[in-house]
Order: sequence, then C-alpha cells, then structure tokens
Amino acid sequence: MLTSDQLIDMHTRMLRIRLFDTQVAAMVKRGELPGAVHTSLGQEAEVVGACMAMRSDDYMTGNHRSHGHPIGKGARLPPLMAELLGKATGVCKGKGGSMHLADFSVGSLGESGVVGSAIPIATGAALASKTLKQGRAAFCFFGDGAANQGALHESMNIASIWQLPVVYICENNQYASTTAASDAISVPRIAVRAAGYNMPGITVEDGQNPISVYEAVAQAAERARGGTGPSLVEVMTYRYSEHSEGLLHAGAYRDPDEYASWKERDPIVISRGLVQECGAATSAQLDELADAVQLEIQAAVDFALASPFPAAADAFEDLYSVELPLRDKYEDAS
Repeated sequence: MLTSDQLIDMHTRMLRIRLFDTQVAAMVKRGELPGAVHTSLGQEAEVVGACMAMRSDDYMTGNHRSHGHPIGKGARLPPLMAELLGKATGVCKGKGGSMHLADFSVGSLGESGVVGSAIPIATGAALASKTLKQGRAAFCFFGDGAANQGALHESMNIASIWQLPVVYICENNQYASTTAASDAISVPRIAVRAAGYNMPGITVEDGQNPISVYEAVAQAAERARGGTGPSLVEVMTYRYSEHSEGLLHAGAYRDPDEYASWKERDPIVISRGLVQECGAATSAQLDELADAVQLEIQAAVDFALASPFPAAADAFEDLYSVELPLRDKYEDAS
C-alpha cells in the first residue's frame, strides 16, 4: 500500500510527464525540436505506476515513446530536455535525441525507435543481474505493436527457461501507429500469451489508475526478485496524441466516441482525486504543485536552449573502447 507521501510523489511524476510532453509537442510545432517525436500524453498512469514499483537500482528499457519512463523513475529534467534538442548537456551528449536516449543514473539502459529492439536488452540485463547476484530486476516497456515481434517471444521463452528476474510490461494503447490492436493481434488480451511461456500474465484493465498499475507491477517485481522468474503485465491505456507529432491524416483512424470516452478517464484527474481522497493534499495545494512542476519544465527548457551543441569532433566519442587515429586526422583538418 502506498503512503500519502508516495501518492503525492506519484502525482508529481505524472504531472512532470504530462507537462514535459505538452511542452515538447509545442516545441515541435514551432520548429524548435528536430526529428520524430512521440509523446506519452494519456499514458502517464501506466508509466509512473510501473516505475513506482521499481527500486532505484533496477534496470529499465523503453521504446520510441519513452520520454516519460526516465521521468517516471526520477530522472532530472534539464539533461533530458537537452537531449531532445541534441545538446551536449543531454543525457547522451545530444547523440540520442527523442527516440534513442538512455539515462544510466536511473537505470534506463536505453530506448529505441526499432520496434521491440529493447526487449532482448532488458532480458540480457536480467541475466547479468542473476549471474552476478546483483539482486536487480529488469523492467521492459513495449507497445501492443511490439507484442507481435519475434524478439519478445524469444526473450520470454529464454527468460522462463532460465528464471530471469525480468518483468515485461506491454503498454497496450490500442494502436500501433494507425493500426488497431484488434486488427493485428489474434487474442483479445496480450497477457494470455504468457501461458505459452510458463509465466504469469495479468491484464490491468484500468491502466489510467496508477495504483492499479503499481499493484500489478509490484507483484511481478516481487516474483522477479524472489527468484521465481519473469512475468508479463499488460496495461490497457490510451495515447491522446497521434503516433508521432505532425502525423498526416491525424485521427482519421480513431472513433471520436472512443477518444472521448478515454479522455473522461484522464490519468492526471484520477491521480489528483486519489491524493485528495486520502487527505494527502488539498485542491489548492495540488494547484500549487502543478504550478511548481510547470516552473521545473520551463527551467529545463531554458537550460536546454542555452546549452551548446556538441563539437564536430565529439562525433568520434563513445563509439569505440579504443581511441581511433581518425579523430586526430579530423581535428587537424578542421
């Protein structure tokens, strides 16, 4: 059971994701942020609910829609925003951008625009933890589209055989790009596929409630750390924005009534209600909290905009474990 302080922390992290991604979407529209950008607006409860069940030293991998995961696990906002802008002060020195960032300070091993590609990485991290007796669990976020990738099935199979401490978290936001899950997945709920790999599978039907997500993932995390192997947790959620910012033919594939019904279950509103119901904060205090988080976001933006871009020669850093002569030649030429 979460304490009052933990509920406020949960709500704060959700607000950070909502306001961070809202700001990022606005920056894309103004042409201030290059490249493809995918936001987690509407999915804050499943991200933070899952991250609250993790320990600070646990491993985590994400996907192309993963600004929110490091934030949900407590990452600092300025370096994260700087990364999205390709700045040298970013968590990957500006080389990862929106879809390929990592933040080792919170155990984030990386996200990737290649669908399903981070799943084997999380599985490998779990193997390392077990082999080295680290006691860490690995948490792997992927979407309903990646649920059909062979990498997931291979990973779940070997994780079950070796009893690895990994939790596979399927963010079922109903659509893979513009394809409805019901048109591409052979079962009504992805979690039932866990039975084929001899592991527990659970679907969180109310993925807009962060406590529901927390309880399911916490149970799977306990199983992982207890040495009894992996689990598959499917969370039913919904993304408010398009697959990526600026997508053409936006919204044409979605039923307006479906969209409206999910908006009625806004995770920020639900989280706010949970905090008030337990008496952890008043409505006025929560308004002040939202204002404070907005200031955090603006400070992160200011930091990112003021930060320098990487030097051209820095392109040769972090590529190889051995320094290459090519860099020296490049520097001489410049």
